[in-house]
Amino acid sequence: MVKLTTALLNGGAAPESDLIQAKTQLDTARVQDTDIGVMRAQYEHAIAILIGKPPAEFSLEYSPLDLAPPVIPVGVPSQLLERRPDIAASERRVGEANEAIGIARAAYYPSLILSATGGVEGDSIGNWFAWPSRFWAVGPAMLETLFDGGRRRATSESAVANYDATVASYRQTTLEAFQEVEDNLAALRILEHEAAQQREAVAEAERGVEIFTNRYQLGADPYLQVVSAETIALENERNEVDILRRRMDASVLLVKALGGGWDASKLPQISSMR
Repeated sequence: MVKLTTALLNGGAAPESDLIQAKTQLDTARVQDTDIGVMRAQYEHAIAILIGKPPAEFSLEYSPLDLAPPVIPVGVPSQLLERRPDIAASERRVGEANEAIGIARAAYYPSLILSATGGVEGDSIGNWFAWPSRFWAVGPAMLETLFDGGRRRATSESAVANYDATVASYRQTTLEAFQEVEDNLAALRILEHEAAQQREAVAEAERGVEIFTNRYQLGADPYLQVVSAETIALENERNEVDILRRRMDASVLLVKALGGGWDASKLPQISSMR
């Protein structure tokens, strides 16, 4: 556009102000491109660290973002959440707390000991090994604490309270997992509708740039109209890319919330767990 405006200025068909506006617009676009390059380098370095490489040894080639977010099937099974490490760990803590209750209550019952004894006895060393001097006994023995100052009751109540707290924590962890899934499912559904609306806005903005550029070339409009139309078109294009990025982010977060994706065939089978 700078070359076109310069040619029009040399031919006397455009004022110098139009050329200044065209150069300003070009310089602004260059600044934005440089700023995006800085952000891209930072993301590239972050990816290198995630895959265990020094940033200087990793690079990504420039390519247009033309990927589509993955298709989410309808009716994702809730059993997928069982694969999440936080839910699995919380569930096992509930089992551990339940076992602690049984151990605490077992202290109320007497201890049964099966034992056997044997030996010899006599009033002198000479008859120790005679048959009448031998003795033996076998049978159970029971031990029970008669008074402990309430220690067993306190231990049992503490185990029950710890179990209740663990169950509440397990319930909260599960509810938070469901919230994360629902949040990202809603985000994907809404952003898909928003992306369709934004594509229409981009097409209309590009059509506006074409119309105002043609009118400017014919001398019907000033260059300010072209600048305004191109600015609007650029904002809409960047918004379209940002919506795509948000859809990709929501897809990744949904995979994380489900514990690794939505493929129900990868759930552990009962037969394989025996």
